[in-house]
Amino acid sequence: MWPNNYFCTKITQLMPIIFITGGTSGFGKAIAQKFAGAGYDIIITGRRAERLNEIKTQIEQDLGVRVLTLHFDIRDRKACFDAIAGLDESWKNIDILVNNAGGALGRDRFDEADLDDWETMIDTNVKGLMYITKAVLPVMKEKKCGHIINIGSIAGKEVYELGNGYNAAKFAVDALSKAMRIDLLPYKIKVTQILPGAVETEFSLVRFKGDEQKAAAIYAGYKPLSAADIAEVVYFSASLPPHVCINDLSITPTAQANSYYIYRGG
Repeated sequence: MWPNNYFCTKITQLMPIIFITGGTSGFGKAIAQKFAGAGYDIIITGRRAERLNEIKTQIEQDLGVRVLTLHFDIRDRKACFDAIAGLDESWKNIDILVNNAGGALGRDRFDEADLDDWETMIDTNVKGLMYITKAVLPVMKEKKCGHIINIGSIAGKEVYELGNGYNAAKFAVDALSKAMRIDLLPYKIKVTQILPGAVETEFSLVRFKGDEQKAAAIYAGYKPLSAADIAEVVYFSASLPPHVCINDLSITPTAQANSYYIYRGG
């Protein structure tokens, strides 16, 4: 079954193409696997070349679609534009861009937070998203079709204690998603923001800089979402008819009401 947005691809292109940043684990890996299973060719980016190659091999062998890996740091503006400029003709016609690369570092009070952590979060969640979107847009504008899916967070809607730098980064993603949606209307480009709550991935392990005990405590006492849950939501958003766009979609585990209320009673 062809996805509903297959109308967007060129006649000479056999499969629709999805471009996923931060594809080495978590959401990115799960999204790649989900869309590959639906017949998409996959472009995944990341900083860990070995993981990219492992995912490429697994998807190509198990699902029979093409996978292109691009090894670069989303924070590097030149690397983002060079990566897109270097695509050959069989990969240039990107139908969906998923801005997934991001993450949190540290959970400290504002006056005690690490400036390097702040800069990394802004550079990855915000500037990297802007760079790669700007690089991909010319193709979507030319064909007047495409879908940009930004992975935000409920932390971009509600500020919580010790969230400062991460809240700021994800609030910026929220603002950029709204701005893109307005500015890209003439080109019929959809812009969707997915806002996950608590999801058990490497997210907390990275945030707490490898402290497994602190990371595990975040998910204690309730069932969090999984990366596969988010991939399902992303795919649903991308599978609607051309005239339908989900603007914002917030998703939490049943035990979570918002960014700071979680019931840990079993």
